[in-house]
Amino acid sequence: MPELPEVETIARTIAPHVTGRIISAAEVRWARTIASPTARKFAGQVKGQRIIGVSRRAKYLILQLEDYNLLIHLRMSGDLMVRMGKIKAEKHDRLLLALRAEDGRQSHLAFNDTRKFGRVWLTDQPETVLGSLGPEPLGRDFTPQWLYENLRKRRRQLKPLLLDQTFLAGVGNIYADESLHKAKLHPLGLSNSVTKKQAEALHEAIRSVLREGIRRNGASIDWVYRGGEYQNYFRVYDREGKPCPVCGTGIQKLTVGQRGTHICPKCQVIERK
Repeated sequence: MPELPEVETIARTIAPHVTGRIISAAEVRWARTIASPTARKFAGQVKGQRIIGVSRRAKYLILQLEDYNLLIHLRMSGDLMVRMGKIKAEKHDRLLLALRAEDGRQSHLAFNDTRKFGRVWLTDQPETVLGSLGPEPLGRDFTPQWLYENLRKRRRQLKPLLLDQTFLAGVGNIYADESLHKAKLHPLGLSNSVTKKQAEALHEAIRSVLREGIRRNGASIDWVYRGGEYQNYFRVYDREGKPCPVCGTGIQKLTVGQRGTHICPKCQVIERK
């Protein structure tokens, strides 16, 4: 699933090509892609709307329209791309938005989703979709003190808590593994046992890993997201049996919260209390 750095990269990539364009038509090719409103209402309401800007919240892409917000969650295999001129729909295109520039040039914003898990919302109240999300890990509200206090309030294993989007928005499997390794914390460790110093290390690790992921245009591995190179710089994720970049110990794979998880057994020792 594309995580914060991949979604941020997509937002930055498409923004220059869609901002200021008018949506002249919408072709919903799989009705369930539209979470709200109905597919028919969506096509009618989005037509004629100008795209004011493109941003991101957690793993959601946000297109600000004149009267609405268009929210897109890519889920497992979704991708968003701009195609210039007149086009023919591709096999896994679920939604096509025809765009018109001021000079009359045509293009399309295509939501391509092999597994059909991605969803799109058109709403004038984006908080109905985004309101339950936790703070942005690269935002001002996410401070070392906030992280320490909120870890201590809960008694949960660290990795499942980091993946909980109501706790912290945007972190997924890859960047949780990378952050925990950088902070030298075991994913099975309990959140309420984390010291202030460890919380500070985890805070710095999360932010630095995500920033590096964005700098590398995200990671391209076994799903359709393309163009990233962060996979060439993984510390532990998807590196089972390979040496830890810190100590040289072989990376181990285990399951945490039903998710494949990668650790260094020497650098990340679980503290049991």
